[in-house]
Amino acid sequence: MVERFLAVLKAHDATALAGLFAEDYRSAQPAHPDRRFAGRAQVLENWTAVFSGVPDFAATCVSSTTDGDTEWIEWDWRGHHADGSAFAMCGVIILRVQGGLIRDMRLYMEPVDQSGQDIRAAVDELYGSPDS
Repeated sequence: MVERFLAVLKAHDATALAGLFAEDYRSAQPAHPDRRFAGRAQVLENWTAVFSGVPDFAATCVSSTTDGDTEWIEWDWRGHHADGSAFAMCGVIILRVQGGLIRDMRLYMEPVDQSGQDIRAAVDELYGSPDS
């Protein structure tokens, strides 16, 4: 599935991409629970917007592994928004394939933080400074 997924991403073919998913596909983003959805039609709508909003969208499979019907894929997604600003996301998706189609997926994709915040500042922001 990784090779098929990557090929349609490179082709910017939202229809072919949606064709990799089962009609009753279920999507979850555990870090963003309100973003869950179901159905191939929503996949088509989402990826049509991605390819329109990031015309030079490029995907790199950093790593992948398969265990039975479950595949883990680490992605690096890059490009530029239609206004020319940089687009960058990275993370992991975990998908389950049955009958040659993606049945469900958990996405752990996040925008790349370009703020320049170092680890100390990040730890302080996330967990609070011991001096606070």
